[in-house]
Amino acid sequence: MLENLRTLTQRLVGQVLPPPRARTPPQVSGGLPGVGHVVEFGRKPIELLTRGFREHGEIFNLSLAGRTATVLIGPEANGVFFGAPDSQLSPREVYRLTVPIFGRGIAYDAEPEVMREQLGFLMPALREEQLRGYAAQMAAETHQQLATWGEEGVVDLVEACAELTTFISSHCLLGREFREHLSAEVGALYRELEAALSPLAFFSPYLPIPLFRRRDQARARMVELIDQVIAERRARGVEEEDFLQALMIARYQDGRALTTDEISGLLLTILFAGHRTSAALAAWTGVLLLQHAHHLPALLEEQLAVHGDDGAISFDSLQRLPLLERVVLEAGRLRPPLVLLMRNVLQDVTYKQYVVPAGQLLMVSPAVSHHDPITFVDPERFDPERFAPPRHEDQRPFSLITWGGGRHACLGKHFALMQVKAVWSIWLRELELELLDQQPAPDGPGLVVGPRPPARVHYRRRRRRLSEVVSGG
Repeated sequence: MLENLRTLTQRLVGQVLPPPRARTPPQVSGGLPGVGHVVEFGRKPIELLTRGFREHGEIFNLSLAGRTATVLIGPEANGVFFGAPDSQLSPREVYRLTVPIFGRGIAYDAEPEVMREQLGFLMPALREEQLRGYAAQMAAETHQQLATWGEEGVVDLVEACAELTTFISSHCLLGREFREHLSAEVGALYRELEAALSPLAFFSPYLPIPLFRRRDQARARMVELIDQVIAERRARGVEEEDFLQALMIARYQDGRALTTDEISGLLLTILFAGHRTSAALAAWTGVLLLQHAHHLPALLEEQLAVHGDDGAISFDSLQRLPLLERVVLEAGRLRPPLVLLMRNVLQDVTYKQYVVPAGQLLMVSPAVSHHDPITFVDPERFDPERFAPPRHEDQRPFSLITWGGGRHACLGKHFALMQVKAVWSIWLRELELELLDQQPAPDGPGLVVGPRPPARVHYRRRRRRLSEVVSGG
């Protein structure tokens, strides 16, 4: 009787009091009439999103020239973004800015079934079996670059990292011909392609502006170079053991071979996956480490323990460098190369009491989420030990999103991490380093953000064995 009365009361109250209505997320301050925040978003996106986080917390809206974008900040909110199926949050429409670079019918411009097949072509180049072979190539390229430097001098860290990662990517991913004969030109073309990945390209990737014209010219030249290499290989009847050869012999499920344009597009796709963040992350690792040079003795001790005096680097040895890996992870937390990730909302997304309707954009920002003091203690401080036990500040899912997360996490994550560890293992062992430009700012407003040049480093070759350096002898 009492239970029936309670149930009846609950039903009557439910009829009188309607369920709480979902709310629209609050809008960040500022903006201009007619265009909203689009100008500030194009020029200083991270400053804009940081202001929104300080004003409203983990969810807020931007007005972008008549379109609303909702921003999610923090691990729980990031989990909604990365955990949603493609039928609800789609990267395809948002990342069509890559179509002028990768080409028509490639990756996000392909039908979902075709895109899955194409990603299947890419995966072998980034599996552990291939990564094992890449480790030696990464070390060889780093030593080869060092051989061009004098006993003492000054280099710009941004330029040195960009050059070296271009050589490594050419060697590991594009093939012998590109590394031996075309690395300089490929590097210049790649920089033109990468420069075009700006916030503006999200909205109008085909505007007739110099930035996009140079992108289109660079892509056309890349296809021409790849076509030449393919033709020469076929004419000589030569089969190399590299990713280009794998694409030359690959077949779709219907038996069709890849066209030269498709091979070019997939090579560019994997080049971006393997190189895109590596140069920026390698440069930030050096800047932050040399700004906090008290970490260097422990890193040199680790190098001696793992690699000894001869310094022979392998895939397995690079997995046994927890101190160096934590330094790289902390660099990626403080200065993530990918500062924004976006999706198009196909079906309404509900987060707590808020609803994000279909048709809007949804964003997350590693550059803002990684500075959340609830997740990371003293987040502005460079502190690699936050990733060590017992702290493990990144153990909460989607707290560290340097490489994205979920089903669309960066394909090149392991390649990039291994590359940065290989480069800095050799540089730290071989060189005494001092950062001359102590406070390089982020080089925005692109989507891949490294230090703004110059980030000059004075180097001097070590004249003693590492064991003597570590022991102080």
